[in-house]
Amino acid sequence: MLTFQLNLLPQLSSQALHGIFKARCDVFVVEQHCAYPDIDDTDLLCWHLQGFIDNSLACYARIIPPDYHYLGYVAIGRVLTVGDFRGHHYGRDLMQKAIEICQQYYPSQPIFIAAQTYLIHFYQSLGFCIQGDCYLEDGIEHVNMIWEGKHDA
Repeated sequence: MLTFQLNLLPQLSSQALHGIFKARCDVFVVEQHCAYPDIDDTDLLCWHLQGFIDNSLACYARIIPPDYHYLGYVAIGRVLTVGDFRGHHYGRDLMQKAIEICQQYYPSQPIFIAAQTYLIHFYQSLGFCIQGDCYLEDGIEHVNMIWEGKHDA
């Protein structure tokens, strides 16, 4: 069963930080061939949502407070499922939990994501709507999407 932990950066152990940064590097830098500084100053202000199966990190997302990157929005980013745990719908469980947390901590804020375009239908199934045109970020096609209210996913 997937269990979640939500922490600010100072609350994370060195082992937890290593697990998060390794998973992000494995997925975004190695698998997706994106040479960019994954660890950034945004990590200092974010909520870090980890999903575990037993004691193993299975999925992760960071929740960026309102107005830090996107004026008028809380944001969810660095969404990933670790390779060994794909195919079990943990990404959906993770996003539902992230949306729930956004509603709890930032109830009046819509949610922003910069979605990779191959995941548009997945995010639409969670209630996100496309806003604007597609664009390239680190060589991967993305589109901005917004979640503005309750949705039964």
